[in-house]
Amino acid sequence: MKAVGLTRYLPIEDPESLMDVELDQPEANGRDLLVSVKAIAVNPVDTKVRAPKANVETSPKVLGWDAAGIVEAVGPDVELFQPGDEVFYAGDITRPGCNAEYQLIDERIVGAKPKSLGFSEAAAIPLTAITAYEAFFDRLNLDVEGANSGETLLIVGGAGGVGSIGIQLAKLAGLTVIATASRPESTAWVQKQGADHVVNHFQPLRPQIEALGLKYIDQIALFNNTDQHWETAVDLIRPQGKIVSIVENQEPLAQSMMKTKSATFVWEFMYTRSMFTTPDMIEQHHLLNRVANWIDAGKLNCTINEILSPINAENLRAAHKTLESGRSIGKIVLQGWK
Repeated sequence: MKAVGLTRYLPIEDPESLMDVELDQPEANGRDLLVSVKAIAVNPVDTKVRAPKANVETSPKVLGWDAAGIVEAVGPDVELFQPGDEVFYAGDITRPGCNAEYQLIDERIVGAKPKSLGFSEAAAIPLTAITAYEAFFDRLNLDVEGANSGETLLIVGGAGGVGSIGIQLAKLAGLTVIATASRPESTAWVQKQGADHVVNHFQPLRPQIEALGLKYIDQIALFNNTDQHWETAVDLIRPQGKIVSIVENQEPLAQSMMKTKSATFVWEFMYTRSMFTTPDMIEQHHLLNRVANWIDAGKLNCTINEILSPINAENLRAAHKTLESGRSIGKIVLQGWK
């Protein structure tokens, strides 16, 4: 089967950083689905895993953690799907990724593809939707049915993939969303996703928040550079409020004001359930089906912003380069094999 892989971890400008390769097609066992991959999306996790380092792989390593496709075959223990089903999923970081014609994936972290979306649009959804959903409704314990309606949520990194779908999910739950963006095009994008207010994260945030008539924010989601925004987040969070982050810190995060405010800080990592095979692993299956239903009902919109074709090393290198620039908006998707 065709795939895009790497054996050395190189700068994206190097043509060997991602290469077109031929691999054996895997076989489904246990609860695995064998999926014929029709479209994939690229995320910051891809660039982080691929980032330059001394490691050398003895066989091509396949990245990619956002896909939509058709179930080709199922393992003997599969209960939720059958061959021919159209699916979408974000995958498992401990296993070969979706940058291949065929991929094995545990059915418990797979959802039925939204009926109203094509494969390219569907591939843009899973990773960011799971991350934002878990960040808000599992980690911050906000109520998806609207019990926290009217509370304020600051999303730092509103124009990125997670921020884009996160704005929509937060509005679905009735929250007042303040999203950060710094350029006219990113500001327009977050407004299109439904943000109530937009502030510039390259300017001091407190004066901008106070200009909105607010002293504190009820909940804060750090979807960009935890280190850079930590002090501001701690300053803005209300006493007994909660902060969630998806971006690992490089330096220690000061906790003294978090203590005096009795504030909560929690991490979100969407691979936790699959990495540790947690007892509630199937919740990602239910989550994706719920998101698909919202999309089909017109309550959520696809956050795709660019489509490249076909799926190959050249186009994947271009997508990685765009993500590494830090100026990407929405999701980048690749479709079809040639």
